[in-house]
Amino acid sequence: MKILVTAFEPYDQWRSNSSWEALTEYLREHGLPPGVTTRRYPVDFDQLNERLSKDLERGFDFVLHLGQSPGSCAIHLESIAINVAGVTYAPGNLFGPIVHDAPVAYRTRCPLNKMCSELHDAAIPASISYHAGTYLCNAAMYLSHHWHAVRNLECCVGFAHLPLTLEQSIASGREMPGLPVKDLSRAIHCMLNVLRGSATEKPPTVLA
Repeated sequence: MKILVTAFEPYDQWRSNSSWEALTEYLREHGLPPGVTTRRYPVDFDQLNERLSKDLERGFDFVLHLGQSPGSCAIHLESIAINVAGVTYAPGNLFGPIVHDAPVAYRTRCPLNKMCSELHDAAIPASISYHAGTYLCNAAMYLSHHWHAVRNLECCVGFAHLPLTLEQSIASGREMPGLPVKDLSRAIHCMLNVLRGSATEKPPTVLA
């Protein structure tokens, strides 16, 4: 079984990214498990698209993308990736698509209910979210689904938004929620265990 786990580099005012901090801590605690490939992607659409496509060519059974969600107090397991690219805080016209003439959205086939339950059992706050926004986190999830769909390949693609680490929260100078990085590492461990215990039987659902 081959699993790709990705995180993002820092962006905007953040000197670190909780997704990469959590993945680094997971690797520090567990080493690199057999069959697992990890990546840190740039916060740049073109570079993300190029590097992600090259990685997906290696062939994976599961892809788990991780991203940072400042202000969140729980891990958000994303259900749907939409074909929209833009940032909500930037004024202007209607956002364009990530991929022209492509499906409106893809729904993950990852066992989100099982993941959420396992995280709760581990005393880690988590919830299921119904789409991954409109920025690079959503783009990573959408592009991964679309890459496999156009090739009629089976792969379970998921995305988890992580809260800030406590260190990030303190460094922000604001009252922002966060979780200990070791809890975020445990969350990755739980999610990977759920993926390993599940089977991929169908291609991703296209939402027309």
